[in-house]
Amino acid sequence: MTIRVVLADDQPLVRSGLSVLMAGTDDIHVVGEVATGAEAVRLVGDVRPDVVVMDIRMPGMDGIEATRKITADSTATRVLILTTFEDDDYVYAALRSGASGFLVKNMDLDDILTAIRVVAAGDALIAPSVTRRLIEEFAARPEPTPRPRPVEGITEREREVLTLIGRGMSNGEIAVQLCITVATAKAHVARLLSKLGARDRVHLVILAYETGLVTLSG
Repeated sequence: MTIRVVLADDQPLVRSGLSVLMAGTDDIHVVGEVATGAEAVRLVGDVRPDVVVMDIRMPGMDGIEATRKITADSTATRVLILTTFEDDDYVYAALRSGASGFLVKNMDLDDILTAIRVVAAGDALIAPSVTRRLIEEFAARPEPTPRPRPVEGITEREREVLTLIGRGMSNGEIAVQLCITVATAKAHVARLLSKLGARDRVHLVILAYETGLVTLSG
């Protein structure tokens, strides 16, 4: 299956570099390039790509608002945010907007391709090597929220799994921590996604923080 990708970045060199990178693959095809968030929203409506690689800082409508509009209008198109962890103050807002994960601009090229494939397959880019830095970013800058509310409708075991997801653990690490198989850990994650109406694993991390199961202090 060919993964259809739209590139949204106001830097022509970034778009060009990513386009050349993807042209060298058999399964990823760039179907459009844009320089603003507004153009990204319009193009997604026209071509319905599988994945949008979205920069945050663009003139006019930024990547966060564009992501919010795209994910609200389409359940099929998924968004990967293109960001610099060191500089962006918008990671938490980007997650809340419906992004399925993150590409860091200094990532290895193979990792960028892997991220696109992971998200296109319906998962989220939440690899432990990225997750812990990500959590530090958005947990340190939360939007004002009401007092944490308890999570309802899940079992105690699922609550434990959600807590560990919020701490950035992979399914393998959760399995070791709870002395269960990886398949069982994966099944718990799937049930949490269904019960909590979460779009993907990234949003389970958000819920773990918003409901008070995990705090910045651990």
